[in-house]
Amino acid sequence: MRVAVVSEFYPRSTDPVLGVWAHRQAMAARDAGADVRVLVLHRPIPPLRTLREGPRAAAAAARELLRQPRRAELDGLQIEYVPFVSPPRPRSYGTWGSYAAPSIGIALRRLRRSFPFDLVHAHNAVPAGEAVRRARISAPLVISVHGGDVFHTGQGSDAGASAVRAALSSARLVLANSAGIERMSRAMGAERTRVVRLGADVPNGHVVAARDPTLVTVGHLVARKRHADVLRAMWLLRDRMPVLRYVVIGDGPEREPLERLAEHLGLTDQIDFTGQLPHTDALARMRHAHVFVLPSTDEAFGVAYVEAMASGMPAVGALGEPGPEEITGAGDGMVLVPPGDPEMLAGAIEELFAEPRRRAALGALARATVERAFSWRACGQATVAAYEDALD
Repeated sequence: MRVAVVSEFYPRSTDPVLGVWAHRQAMAARDAGADVRVLVLHRPIPPLRTLREGPRAAAAAARELLRQPRRAELDGLQIEYVPFVSPPRPRSYGTWGSYAAPSIGIALRRLRRSFPFDLVHAHNAVPAGEAVRRARISAPLVISVHGGDVFHTGQGSDAGASAVRAALSSARLVLANSAGIERMSRAMGAERTRVVRLGADVPNGHVVAARDPTLVTVGHLVARKRHADVLRAMWLLRDRMPVLRYVVIGDGPEREPLERLAEHLGLTDQIDFTGQLPHTDALARMRHAHVFVLPSTDEAFGVAYVEAMASGMPAVGALGEPGPEEITGAGDGMVLVPPGDPEMLAGAIEELFAEPRRRAALGALARATVERAFSWRACGQATVAAYEDALD
């Protein structure tokens, strides 16, 4: 079985962490028996926030994006970066599939001459799935929905809603990363669906924890991740847990506001903003903490949760979110708190540190849950089974 994967989110020279989950799923499908090639939608235009920093910063960012090689090999997978241009993201993202369609159509037809693929697997309805649909490639289309389509693109504008519905309804099969996202995908037009969970590596050996009680988060610093709730919870615990620390791994537009909030709350010395780290470095740094905490909203799945749990670390997520609910439905090791409630979050954190034996037992259960339900091997087998279903 030959599969052409198309994704906007995928590791590249300027951002080796971007879409690493899509790369790992492609690797897992390959290891489960599929022959895979990857086409990455690459937009060599700096984001608006870079343009606002001045012409020099914008020019430097543009040069970096233009240096992206057209072809690369990553972990044995052949990857082609397909450039396209489009208007700025905030207001036009729902239409990006129409801008990417000509380029991806040419790239897929060229690929087919040397690699006669049986189907196309697009990550996200917009822009990848919609671009493939518009390119009119004569092969079955499988689309993975990771949350953005149904939480944001499909809700943000009429054009976005139309594009998401058109792409999902044209797919032979839609893969959702949780049962909640599967339901939302059906409501947005998907006809045939199934849940395919992403995975995590389970490290060998004992995880060495930090000396002081330490929380950790890995993720993009955006408002919906609700890092600010963790800071406010720490402020509520300032007298009872004065040496509590928080390691924030990642970067994004909320970094400066979070740093200002930490200073305002008197927590600067307890917070470590590491910035974005290479994926393996981020995992290694994360594994020194005691508890993973990410009370985010609009959370479709959350690979970071299962990566932390695989290390034998309890995770804290938000109640009612599709991803955390999916993970807790599969086994123990995760604590859910109401979203947007720093007091409840503080209570959960304090309880986890009050009883080290209970925390260690919960961490062991977390690791067992990942081994049983969220391995990359299982993800690869489920992905290939979905491909076979789409071709049947």
